[in-house]
Amino acid sequence: MTPRWRSGRAGLAFAVLGALLGAAAVLLVFAPAAWLARAVAGATEQRLLLADARGSLWQGSATPVLTGGVGSRDASALPGRLHWTLGLDGTAWRLRLRQDCCLNGELQLRLRPGLGGLQVELLAPSPERALGQWPAAWLAGLGTPWNTLQPSGTLVLSSPGFSLRPAQGGGMQFSGRVRLDLEQLASRVSTLAELGSYRLDLTADNLPSATAGEASSAAGPAPTRVQLATRSGPLQLSGSGEWAAGRLRFRGQASAAPGFEAVLGNLLNIIGRRQGAVSLISIG
Repeated sequence: MTPRWRSGRAGLAFAVLGALLGAAAVLLVFAPAAWLARAVAGATEQRLLLADARGSLWQGSATPVLTGGVGSRDASALPGRLHWTLGLDGTAWRLRLRQDCCLNGELQLRLRPGLGGLQVELLAPSPERALGQWPAAWLAGLGTPWNTLQPSGTLVLSSPGFSLRPAQGGGMQFSGRVRLDLEQLASRVSTLAELGSYRLDLTADNLPSATAGEASSAAGPAPTRVQLATRSGPLQLSGSGEWAAGRLRFRGQASAAPGFEAVLGNLLNIIGRRQGAVSLISIG
């Protein structure tokens, strides 16, 4: 026969455990939107902030703000609030994003937690339709050199599909294709009404399958290829590089189309290191 004191202790332990689990469940259900804001700020080293977060972790809204990072005084907010809904999707989570000013319809992402970190995958993409567009002036919040250039124009993002997953040794491994078009770029440091339109492509052939991962484990994941090209305009930009192990290495150049050398001289001095008629761009 079990002594009463042992039975009482067991009952008390189960009661405490039940109370703790209940409190945890309530806390999770009513988790504030600020939790997501803190997670985004930490993941981006405070370069992307979700300001004035309202609602809950599961359904809320905030104002996206770009900054120059920790300690920076530069900041630029979008004109409309970003709305989100987070729910279960099998063994993963599905994040739905809406923003009237900038997103074309609803953007859906699958978030899959793992031991190495969080995997992010774009869902239901449309190759014929841009995912969204943002004012180029938003980039001024990132600090140098954007705060000096004070750009205007439109950023257009499109993708037939991509994923981000934790890479061995740290950082994120990118798979898929993303295209960013900068249309009708202008700057306050130039008297020209328009500098041009440009295209930045990110491409990587990393496959998420276990077989592909095992086959490439010796050499490591393939780097993400970065390609910059000019579509039109007097300011000519070009370059290429790679994003690997969380670092970007890019080499490019800027120059003026014939007849625009004098009017673009000051801008070329800001963009990179002058070498004769061209300005060299070096990152990483």
